[in-house]
Amino acid sequence: MKMKLTGREFCAMIEGGAAAIAIEKKHINDLNVFPVPDGDTGTNMTLTMNAGAAEVKKHTPETISQASSIVANALLRGARGNSGVILSLLFRGISKGLKDVDEADSLQFAKAMAMGVEAAYKAVMKPAEGTMLTVSRVASAAAVEFAKDEADIALLLEYTIQVGYEAVAETVDQNPVLKKAGVVDSGGKGYVLILEGMLRALRGEVIEVTAADEDEVTSADFASFNEADITFTYCTEFIIVRDNTRDPELLRGFLDAMGDSLVVVDDEALIKVHVHTDDPGKALTESLAYGALTGIKIENMREQHAEAAGGAKAETPPAPAVPKVAPAEKPLGFVVVSAGAGMTAVFTDLGADQIVTGGQTMNPSTDDLARAIDLVPAETVFVLPNNKNIILAAQQAIPLTEKKVVVIPTTTFPQGVSALLAMDPDADVAANQTQMTEAIARVKTAQITYASRDSEFDGHEIRSGQYLALLDSSILGSGDDFATVLDQTIVALAATSPEFVNVFYGEGVEEATAEATADVIAGKMPGVEITLINGGQPVYSYMISAE
Repeated sequence: MKMKLTGREFCAMIEGGAAAIAIEKKHINDLNVFPVPDGDTGTNMTLTMNAGAAEVKKHTPETISQASSIVANALLRGARGNSGVILSLLFRGISKGLKDVDEADSLQFAKAMAMGVEAAYKAVMKPAEGTMLTVSRVASAAAVEFAKDEADIALLLEYTIQVGYEAVAETVDQNPVLKKAGVVDSGGKGYVLILEGMLRALRGEVIEVTAADEDEVTSADFASFNEADITFTYCTEFIIVRDNTRDPELLRGFLDAMGDSLVVVDDEALIKVHVHTDDPGKALTESLAYGALTGIKIENMREQHAEAAGGAKAETPPAPAVPKVAPAEKPLGFVVVSAGAGMTAVFTDLGADQIVTGGQTMNPSTDDLARAIDLVPAETVFVLPNNKNIILAAQQAIPLTEKKVVVIPTTTFPQGVSALLAMDPDADVAANQTQMTEAIARVKTAQITYASRDSEFDGHEIRSGQYLALLDSSILGSGDDFATVLDQTIVALAATSPEFVNVFYGEGVEEATAEATADVIAGKMPGVEITLINGGQPVYSYMISAE
């Protein structure tokens, strides 16, 4: 019997939960019923749990209070998407429930789980039934009652999982969308899978995650570099989340002049850097011109070499300080979530201080947003998430920074553009918040993409690969013929009687094709001012805003 739960056991359970959700990630993603390519639930929950699993490997906490605190902080910073944020809140509540507890008994642990549910419900403005919140609430309530008579923590978790799976099965009837699709809630299923992995780990089972289950490596493997001849002191590694089209070769030349063992690997979204230098602060400062920094690691190679050889620590100068929080130089600043060079250029031209790469299919973490907020040289920082699945993560970033933060709940890139246009640099924070919120309410956003899966949604029979048109969060229609789908979109937008229409065309759309599309819109909406912009955004061929 397992009567008490230690800190080390809890850490092992977190690793087990992370492995379990990683193995079933695709299955959880496939449960999503909305047919638009998305930052899928399984992916977001896996990345969030991986943040906790990676952190516990660095520590050997003596108490479960320390262990749960480490996990809660790591999950909060690593949370991605609504499902990841809710998951992090469930574990934050557990941490509060286990504060100052050395070893938890079954009732303490069950009550801590219930506190996690309370924390998650408080953070969600309009909690709906048939979701991860429902499943966690039902499961934790059952756990508390069970623990009043059962001291074995393994049996407690076993019973909780059983009730959790029963609650998951019921979600199909609690949510009309799930019922129509005939599937259970993906977040609820993922939550129970994590509990199952935690139980397996508690019982000593090692859960193997195959290469196919692993996420794409986000940092280069530099282990093979020969560091025997140390010319420069600090091994510096980091990732740049690109927010502009500045040529990485310029950065390569700059870093090459100040160090050696240089590796710069770039793609459309990230630049991965490894360099040996005596001035890592200078390297990081220059790199900020290319985007926000993450995954920063600085190691003193001379000290490491001396210790490995059994000698005393080498006498080396301290590493130059790396600025983490920009001092306030102005009253207001902006962090904007964007994707696509053209769209990012628009936001930058409108005054965005920091761009966080993200959107549909790529939700930034809470920590990504917090880091960007810290880098804005302003007293108050407005955050424009520009995606409904990023708003909650942005709100959870507020306590992670010393800056005053205001989240404007923009759900599309065009709403973000309108919010920045409404900003008055001479007005105070409250007035700007009101003006920007009112501005986004006036924006109607139509989006044309493709269906990522077969689905029946909002009365529409949708087939994978078809063109798919949406107006805000509602589906307008789908079909194999682009002209028909475009016409449905124009009719819906024209009904709003707009004065201005902006057409942002995405990556893969030729300029001539986009111009032809804009001409069609103009022909069917006479008297409306049409502006065509190369947004370069992924996923959506066209984003069309009407005001």
